[in-house]
Amino acid sequence: MRFDCFGSRCGVWGGDELAARRRLEAWHRQFSRFRPDSELSRLNRDPREVVPISADMARLLTAIHDAAAATGGLVDGTLLHEIEAAGYRTDLGTPVPLDVALALAPPRQPARPRSERPGFTLIRSLDSFFVRRPPGLAFDSGGLAKGLFADLLAEAADGPLAVDCGGDLRFAGRRRTLEVTDPFGGPGLHVFEVHDGAVATSGIGTRSWLDAAGRPAHHLLDPATGWPAFTGVVQATALAPTAVEAEWRAKATLLSADPSWLVHGGLVVLDDGRHELVPARSRAAGLGPNASKVQAARGALMT
Repeated sequence: MRFDCFGSRCGVWGGDELAARRRLEAWHRQFSRFRPDSELSRLNRDPREVVPISADMARLLTAIHDAAAATGGLVDGTLLHEIEAAGYRTDLGTPVPLDVALALAPPRQPARPRSERPGFTLIRSLDSFFVRRPPGLAFDSGGLAKGLFADLLAEAADGPLAVDCGGDLRFAGRRRTLEVTDPFGGPGLHVFEVHDGAVATSGIGTRSWLDAAGRPAHHLLDPATGWPAFTGVVQATALAPTAVEAEWRAKATLLSADPSWLVHGGLVVLDDGRHELVPARSRAAGLGPNASKVQAARGALMT
């Protein structure tokens, strides 16, 4: 079953597809930053330092926290003001052709984390959740929300299931194939086989625009500058056990221009059109840069 959700195309195959669709659409209403009545928009407008939140919001903020911890702040879900300043304030129309955007783009350089990252804390009291954050800190659900919801649906399934949340895919119970498309419009680049696991692709070609000064822009920001990152990588596909992990690994790869983030395998497309297939790393080689920091940082998140 295919349908529009999260500003893109989503799909569910297996199990109660209609119930899964309704749940995804409910999450969209709850977490879209483009809906003024969503829980996310209300949280971002709330002037209080400590704000009550739902259990699902607590899950999303945990995913945002973990992605930042794993990537040293490179994948930053608190850049809402920056993405709006760059021009992404509503659903976008037809994207700027990738070759045009690259011709107008600034010199390539890897993105960097902010020198000082504002933190936030989750508070749990019995069955209630709260978030404490500094004044002005706002959250952008972005791709991490789509990965989280794909994971939640797959983990609740009692049989084979495939979920596609706008390019964040989670598979359970049956081997499936996934073709990586060429962002420049050429033939497919590679076909991955996935059984129980996830795949996410992050790229600069689908959500792009020209800003007021005529400069090319897209939704993947360099946290250090707050502006769209042009790193020499235009698309990264990551395999991982969960869609949330696949999402932050794909983003970290593109932002850093470093394929070593793809420890479970993946594919990178460069802005000259070449692509590189990255094999999965052996378990003995570890889980990639900074990934071990997640559990250490998790203890400081919840009080």
